Amino acid sequence: MLEQVQQMQQEMHKAQEELKDETVQATAGGGMVTVTASGGGEIREIKIDPKAIDPNDPEMLEDLVVAAVNEALRSSQALIESKLGPALGGLSGLGLPGM
Repeated sequence: MLEQVQQMQQEMHKAQEELKDETVQATAGGGMVTVTASGGGEIREIKIDPKAIDPNDPEMLEDLVVAAVNEALRSSQALIESKLGPALGGLSGLGLPGM
């Protein structure tokens, strides 16, 4: 059992290292706002098309940024789960929180 846990830890560590280099992108407003997030769940970049900047409607730009960031974080979480899922093996059946 201890050997299996150590092997899982090694696999998880390897998967986490690989995730740091992977990125996901999300857009909002038909591409007016693009957010890039890492597989580690960090926002790496936000690009805003100048056409999205309307001084008379800052709320629209705020909403677009929030929508794109939330989608990028969801995509990052899905990437994390897809990479770490195999490394977790059968732990999900043990009733451990967060697994």
